[in-house]
Amino acid sequence: MAAFSPFTALSTAVSRCSSSSSTFARSLSLSRFSITFHNHSPVLCPRTRFSPVNRPTVSPNVRCLSNSVNPPAAMEQVAATMEQVKLLTSVNDQHGGVIVELSEPIDSGIFASMLRISISEWRKLGKKGVWIKLPIELCSLVEVAVKEGFWYHHAEPTYLMLVSWLPGGAHPLPPNASHRVGVGAFVMNEKREVLVVQENSGIFRGTGIWKFPTGVVEEGEDLCTAAVREVKEETAIDAEFMEILAFRQTHKAYFEKSDLFFLCMLRPISFDVQRQEAEIEAAKWMPWDEYVAQPFVQKTEFVKHISDICLAKVDGDYTGFCAIPAASSGGQMGHVYQNAQGRRR
Repeated sequence: MAAFSPFTALSTAVSRCSSSSSTFARSLSLSRFSITFHNHSPVLCPRTRFSPVNRPTVSPNVRCLSNSVNPPAAMEQVAATMEQVKLLTSVNDQHGGVIVELSEPIDSGIFASMLRISISEWRKLGKKGVWIKLPIELCSLVEVAVKEGFWYHHAEPTYLMLVSWLPGGAHPLPPNASHRVGVGAFVMNEKREVLVVQENSGIFRGTGIWKFPTGVVEEGEDLCTAAVREVKEETAIDAEFMEILAFRQTHKAYFEKSDLFFLCMLRPISFDVQRQEAEIEAAKWMPWDEYVAQPFVQKTEFVKHISDICLAKVDGDYTGFCAIPAASSGGQMGHVYQNAQGRRR
């Protein structure tokens, strides 16, 4: 079955009637907009309020091609068709804009009409940023939105987010995610052995380099929790988060995005190492002096620097940042990382 289009239905309805002499022109006011017919062509117009004396009427010169179809019947079909073209459902955001979340299947033609009408209404209301959240099964509507001035903002596994700035020109809309966040775990036992791994994928695969367990912080995960999780996943070691010792920022590190890396110190609770077969080639406890003697550690400025910080911490000459639970003004729990351990709660 062909996709339904309100304008196809309009043309069908209008084509059933024709004028025998002068122009057929009348308007039908329908839910926030009207349709004006000029020489049998439907034109979408802003809603017009008619006074009793100016109320549109059917021209006496209109004749029907069939006795079974008359102008009122044709206009009733038009009305029934156009009732399906309404404003898109939206909610106001906190910055003078609106958010549209589509969830049900919709014909692209109907969506295009609804979007144009909605944009016109939002402009009248002084709305600025418009966000459209499209579930992945409705990604065919992207082209329609792009033609109306929308662009990609970000994508997640189940949806696409599009945005438009109705005033035009430069805009203050927040950009999409700009950083990836990673953690590295410095874990040392009482024998001054450090927990290290060899990776079986990525840039370190097959190099023989022993390094700290590292990984990416998951969405909604705290730094301190991520460090503990990565150690457990890669080595099966249970550990307790102690401090953040340092952090590093780099740019164009991953799909042109910036990277934040946090070096965390953990205290081991268990000691039996078992490597994660999917990602780790080998894992073990290594004497500290053997670890720092690796050419990779000595020749890589960043790695050498964090090794010096770790040793200073072990020797008592350095204080890191401990995690203090704290709620935001909105009631969301998080952590403040501070190096004043005397204020630990």
